[in-house]
Amino acid sequence: MISIARLAAGALVLALAPVVSNAQPYPRKPVKIIVAFAQGTATDILARLVADHLGKSLGQPFLVENRAGAGGIIGTEFAAKAPPDGYTLTMAPSGPFGSNPGVYAKLPYDAIKDFEPISNIALTPQTFVVGPQTKFRTLKDLVAAAKAAPGSIAAGSLGTGATSHLALLYFQSVAGISLNHIPFKGSSEAHTQLIGGNIPMMSDALPGVRAQIQAGRLSALGIASLKRSPFMPDIPTFAEQGYPGFEAVGWIGLAAPAGTPDAILDRLNAELVKMAGEPAVKDKFETLAFVPAVGTRQEFAAFIRSEITKWTKVAKDAGVKLE
Repeated sequence: MISIARLAAGALVLALAPVVSNAQPYPRKPVKIIVAFAQGTATDILARLVADHLGKSLGQPFLVENRAGAGGIIGTEFAAKAPPDGYTLTMAPSGPFGSNPGVYAKLPYDAIKDFEPISNIALTPQTFVVGPQTKFRTLKDLVAAAKAAPGSIAAGSLGTGATSHLALLYFQSVAGISLNHIPFKGSSEAHTQLIGGNIPMMSDALPGVRAQIQAGRLSALGIASLKRSPFMPDIPTFAEQGYPGFEAVGWIGLAAPAGTPDAILDRLNAELVKMAGEPAVKDKFETLAFVPAVGTRQEFAAFIRSEITKWTKVAKDAGVKLE
């Protein structure tokens, strides 16, 4: 005959079973990482590196999901509306999180209120590049041609409001020229048009154009960082070519929907810190021309706010406000 004590003990075990199950460490199932740009862009390249590390380290697949369009707005809005349970993360690049808030009169997401910053990961300086059929070889050539025929030179970017677009606006303001902005959905499409001679130039992050430059398919007019890149030291800065202080450096971090538990955010941050210290990852960053920028959650939150302030001023000074 089963004793009352044994029955009570069995009932206690059954009662505690859901609690034990729920206490299993994160993650218990695959995690999505939203990328608001097309495959092959700097954000996509970094996302796949992060996904690979997190998947191996945390024991569950981290799956990259590209939701490109509208300068990163489509994918970022999707991520903002995802459940805050840690199973949908988003890459947080400078376009959707830093420049869009200053460019658009209204966005379907709030870069500050709708997200929990996890960490910045990498810096990616903008680079002005031209195709093999283009006559421009320096910024001076570009400016002279643009002043001779205002608005006639097509200049590609990765989308309206993207950092590449803001870099073009910033330079037009500083150089006193007018370019014809052509937005694309991603680097692959833009590079195809550029190499084919359909547009003469574009702005893109260095990681996105490095391989094309090295292969001789594209040429760089200048890099928009204060110092030459250690990865491609032959590319002159804008400052060296007569535009002192000109800087347009993109960045890519990781974020989660607002309300995601601190324990999950802290664990992901710790994993990114660990990732940044691994020799293989450092080598990969160098190969891809990513400048490491991993830090604390609080540092990334403050950085996003400062970048919104910066690019809002650039857009305002350029007279740009998009609907």
